[in-house]
Amino acid sequence: MKSFFLNKVLLFPYYFALKVRHLCYDRGIFKSYSFDVPVICIGNLSVGGTGKTPHTEFLVKELSADKRVAVLSRGYGRKGKGFKIVEVSGTAEEYGDEPLQIKRKFPEVTVAVDGNRVRGINSLMSVDESVRPQVIILDDAFQHRRVVPGKNILLIDHDNPPFCDNLLPFGRLRDLPVQIKRADIVIITKCPPEVSDDAVLLWAQKMRLLPHQKLLFSRIEYGQPVAIFEEGDKRYIYSKFALLITGIANPKPLEYHLSDSYKFEKKVHYRDHYYYSESDAASMNKLAVKYPKAVIITTEKDSQRLKNLKSLSEETKRKLFYYPIEVSILNQNGQFANELLFAKRD
Repeated sequence: MKSFFLNKVLLFPYYFALKVRHLCYDRGIFKSYSFDVPVICIGNLSVGGTGKTPHTEFLVKELSADKRVAVLSRGYGRKGKGFKIVEVSGTAEEYGDEPLQIKRKFPEVTVAVDGNRVRGINSLMSVDESVRPQVIILDDAFQHRRVVPGKNILLIDHDNPPFCDNLLPFGRLRDLPVQIKRADIVIITKCPPEVSDDAVLLWAQKMRLLPHQKLLFSRIEYGQPVAIFEEGDKRYIYSKFALLITGIANPKPLEYHLSDSYKFEKKVHYRDHYYYSESDAASMNKLAVKYPKAVIITTEKDSQRLKNLKSLSEETKRKLFYYPIEVSILNQNGQFANELLFAKRD
């Protein structure tokens, strides 16, 4: 009980700062900008691990069938600044790993990075009308109040609900749970294959959703392993042994998915968005020699940062594979994009 009250006291300055900031935007003291183009914001309340990138890719796939789509990200972890159009041939250091992954997956879609989202949208809309985006997806922008989106999509990890969490640094929340009220669509991510009606009702009650807010549930689906390098030898996929190397917020779902197929010889976990160095490459080379039968498995996001390591040995390159992931919506029939993203409020 003593530690509970101590946490509350220590968290009060952060809580107060967030409260005042949101109040200033709600009252118009801080200026927000609206745009003629439909803007869809996707984000979360917590730090990492909710699946923003695969959900962004899901939206891109849904929307690009009949619209010119652009994705705008801040490009977390990149070394440069300002507005940049992401090129397939670029590096994670230039653009950030997530924007580069999206561009390589959807080369026909415009992907851009800019920490200033207002400037980024204006830059995207300044091109010729024939190639101007018809919808813009803001990746990881739920806290970015300077832009007023047409639709706000909030992602919440099934195993880390905000009503059971605390603000940083005592928890994983970077924003106040009450901000759920700003979401048009709430998606509970990383769910089990089936979600009962009772569970749906409980989630809606716990989050105090309003009548116009839509509640959806999604799950992760893993694809077949993909070689990171041309030298990749698919025979390693059928090994019984694996080395797992990740630099993401939550590697547990991937571990669980692989646990039935492989015995892990070693698991190496770095912080989210970790940029691998040449010394890390040397360590991987040593592991490849130490465990000659083991496949080396990583994530698709990590693969964007591993591709440019010059010190990786030929043996390591032969063994390196990533598992692509997609999301599926569990309780939504019909076309997600048309029925929800462009529907007016009830």
